[in-house]
Amino acid sequence: MLLGVLSALLLLIGEALGGAQGLVMGFVFAALTNFVSYWFSDKIVLRMYGAQEAQPDSRLVRIVTALAQRAGLPQPRCYIIPERSPNAFATGRDPEHAAVAATEGILELLTDEELEGVLAHELAHVKHRDILTSSVAATIAAAIMMISRFAMFFGGARDDDRRGGNPIALLATIILAPIAAMLIQMAISRSREYDADAGGSSIVGSPRGLVSALQKLEAASKAVPLDANPATAHLFIIKPFSVSGLAGLFSSHPPTKDRIDALLHARQ
Repeated sequence: MLLGVLSALLLLIGEALGGAQGLVMGFVFAALTNFVSYWFSDKIVLRMYGAQEAQPDSRLVRIVTALAQRAGLPQPRCYIIPERSPNAFATGRDPEHAAVAATEGILELLTDEELEGVLAHELAHVKHRDILTSSVAATIAAAIMMISRFAMFFGGARDDDRRGGNPIALLATIILAPIAAMLIQMAISRSREYDADAGGSSIVGSPRGLVSALQKLEAASKAVPLDANPATAHLFIIKPFSVSGLAGLFSSHPPTKDRIDALLHARQ
């Protein structure tokens, strides 16, 4: 339903910019975006962050392989992102085509136990099949933001008499569409993070590593924020940049303290 709403936003933007013709173009673009995002969203996101496939004998591959076997999952592809900010995410359309990516920063920061907790969390997303929804949402939301920014700079190119529209409605679409896309992303992501935390702890057998990792990542991500595309922020295990005030309404993750409390409460 949420992905359908994201697609509907593309139609509304098309109608606001070009009337009936724009609505048709919005439909074609939405269909094309859904097709591309289903088959290629993982490659798009990995390329966006310059991810490089990890060596078979690397620490990342070793830990992911052991956890995937424990979780009864196919072996995911493993990638390293050349970033100092510590973070990680999973992507792909299904468990057979999953990929796990970790930054150089998180590999340096965390102990093996903590890294196991983080990677098990990502494999829980794979097992719960969250990765398709999250990856497609990232691609469609990025498209919505791109179109809205394009419209903002080029103004729709038509005045009221030529397109019979309302410039106030057009302006509202340009401003509100990216906000709506971010809110939908937030709903997709926040509702799944707690389940992935619990699922990851179950794979490892204890929440201790993930709790310790989340505490470290919360502090480190504020000190060294990741210059992430807002459309993909929900993919990461912890929000890649610090937000406060009104911007906090668009946070793609629940508060880290709440996640830790939930893990510790479940342990009791």
